[in-house]
Amino acid sequence: MYLSSLKRPFLSVSRFSFLRSIHDAMVTLVVATTADPASVGPASAFLAMPGWNPGPSIAAGMDSFSNGSVRLLKHESSIIAEDDLDRRWEEATGETVDEVIFLSRHTAVSNRPALTVHPIGVPHICEGEHLPQGGRPGWAGLPNPRIGPWLRLMKKIAEANGLIPEFEITLEATHHGPLVSTPTMFLEIGSTEEYWGRQDAAQAIALVLWEGLGLQGGASIGNWGRNNNGDKVLLGIGGGHYVPRHMDIVWKYGVWVGHLLSTYSLPMEDPKQKNGENGKNEIGGAWKQSIKVSYEATKAAFPGAEIIAHLDQKSFKGWQKNAITSYLTEQNIKIGKPQDFSTK
Repeated sequence: MYLSSLKRPFLSVSRFSFLRSIHDAMVTLVVATTADPASVGPASAFLAMPGWNPGPSIAAGMDSFSNGSVRLLKHESSIIAEDDLDRRWEEATGETVDEVIFLSRHTAVSNRPALTVHPIGVPHICEGEHLPQGGRPGWAGLPNPRIGPWLRLMKKIAEANGLIPEFEITLEATHHGPLVSTPTMFLEIGSTEEYWGRQDAAQAIALVLWEGLGLQGGASIGNWGRNNNGDKVLLGIGGGHYVPRHMDIVWKYGVWVGHLLSTYSLPMEDPKQKNGENGKNEIGGAWKQSIKVSYEATKAAFPGAEIIAHLDQKSFKGWQKNAITSYLTEQNIKIGKPQDFSTK
């Protein structure tokens, strides 16, 4: 698709767009691990709904189940340890994977109960650096277009099932693996062991899957297609892990959601501390790489979209904001204020 640094045979963007246009020939892969109660709980609740049949096995220790165009795969490893499950499924079954949805637990210092949604990748990590949570240096996965619509669906279901206000419904910034080649999202239950095993939270995630994928008999929610050409997609730049200022836009304007880069994913070296060639101050760090690959991944996941970067202005120092703004302009990436995301 792009990101040649990955040294993997990615699809071209045009080929990817073509494959998405033949949606009925593709499958959705939902992935759970028995090693995580916040993963296997929603998977079990999902499998308790009607229409499931045994599916093929792609490896020892992996079971699968089939329901229409949806496949649920269980494995026994860490959720971020099994790379390339989409490709491995295709090689074993001959079915083309359209998207991947991972079920997982969420941890937070606050210990607050939460249901979260996020894209994946580690675009800020450079070659040779430690990978604490999987992925590959400089990699940003294709964000699943369902992220924004399913966040809103999750809130609706959580309210209907009495989980709000106890549970927070939130996006998370882009972080961690595993490696995949197709549009991907994580659905998570947080933030402590007490909540990872909560049956009502597991049921809510299962209902998001059931309704969001259209298995209840209605239309699926969050598909991106030709009719969406020109729609606005938010590329979040800066802020904390729960991207509150980007979230404000998502709630208010109902926009599509691409990658969300917290400030920690934009490492920048203070130019006062480093002189470049000819004595010029230069801003080092992987921040440009992080923005570039995240923009390219978002653009590939939303063909025909208007990608708009939104900066969390208060999360940056003046020199950081100026550098990022200049780089976005140089890359022809549109920068928007909150009102620019209005669909009216």
